[in-house]
Amino acid sequence: MALNAKQVEALHGKMLHKRLYIIFSEPTGKGDRRKYFTRHINYQLEIERKGILFAAGPFVDGRGRPEGPGMIVVRAKSMAEAKKIAEADPFHKAGVRSYRIQAWDVNEGGFNVRVKFSDGSFTLD
Repeated sequence: MALNAKQVEALHGKMLHKRLYIIFSEPTGKGDRRKYFTRHINYQLEIERKGILFAAGPFVDGRGRPEGPGMIVVRAKSMAEAKKIAEADPFHKAGVRSYRIQAWDVNEGGFNVRVKFSDGSFTLD
């Protein structure tokens, strides 16, 4: 069912309009990233616990192996705050990865969670 312009405008006004920031984290080829991996993961877990981290992970090749940049999506009040979050990442501090930040307005989409109380399992779609 195609919507006309007036219907689209009305729907658009009800959309989420949530501003997030995407940190694209690129390998620099400098240093050994493995030396900083534990600190990087601990930092990611810390900002996750604080409610800052929305999602993060590497891009992967056709076989599912990490390849190229990673993507870190954060909740921040401004680009300046997102930059502070990115700069605090041990990979970026050590110079083994560089970063670029892009603001992202989330409007459409969704996800489903199913929790089974009996065994504590869950599925995320």
